[in-house]
Amino acid sequence: MDRRTEISDFLRTRRARVRPQDAGLPDDGRARRVPGLRRDEVARLANMSVEYYTRLEQGRAANPSPEVLEALAGALRLDRSERDHLVDLAGRRAPRKRMPPAAQRVRKELLWTLQSLESVPAFVIGRRTDVLASNRLARAVIADFDARPAKQRNLARYYLLEPEARERIVGWEEAARDTVAVLRYDAGKHPEDRLLADLVGELTLGCPEFSAWWNDHEVLQRSHGVKTYAHPVVGRLEFHYEAFGLPDDPDQTLCVYNVEPGSASAEALRLLDSWTAPAAQRN
Repeated sequence: MDRRTEISDFLRTRRARVRPQDAGLPDDGRARRVPGLRRDEVARLANMSVEYYTRLEQGRAANPSPEVLEALAGALRLDRSERDHLVDLAGRRAPRKRMPPAAQRVRKELLWTLQSLESVPAFVIGRRTDVLASNRLARAVIADFDARPAKQRNLARYYLLEPEARERIVGWEEAARDTVAVLRYDAGKHPEDRLLADLVGELTLGCPEFSAWWNDHEVLQRSHGVKTYAHPVVGRLEFHYEAFGLPDDPDQTLCVYNVEPGSASAEALRLLDSWTAPAAQRN
């Protein structure tokens, strides 16, 4: 990934998204050739020269300071994920030693925690949305990643390439776009990740919508939200998910899918739990 191209495209797409009235700018009567803010307006809002902002957007300004990045984030109304992504693209985080990517492993203590969550789906994802571990209900609700070859245990690959996902995930397009945004965020953190580049190439060839979503430069760091599935056995399941980053490995996230107590989804999940339980537990 070319950082200069990435930061140029990211700033340009964020600038195009902000309406002048939302930024508190009066209508100056000038015709706008492109949507959103002009470069001189971003520079004014960020309290910097137009020439310097132009160099930034063209990827020609080396090592912008944290203060400059914060001013840009405010001017462009970036959310937390976008601010972090801008810092990554600008190379302001501590550089990582370039080494061949090692296979990620889940600590046995975390695996015990995952297995103890018996009443709700839970799983651990790593870089590139690789599914590193999952419990029985996660495999029943989403997909049985344990039964797949190691290279196929990937959430983005499942969401974007498998026809089953389009049928099972209610609101598939939003979920798929969010997943692409998660990959974009990961690419900013790990620009030298060849496995991620290979995955992007595979998704570009296999998913008709992927290229347009990737080029939108949306980024997302998951925290919580709602996911709904149309399960072939128990019907509609609405989950309120929580994503917990691990303090000792920022590239791993524990995802837990909860249901509202007493809801139809809670009853459906209870039936699914009973249906998928090992025979020894059912007896």
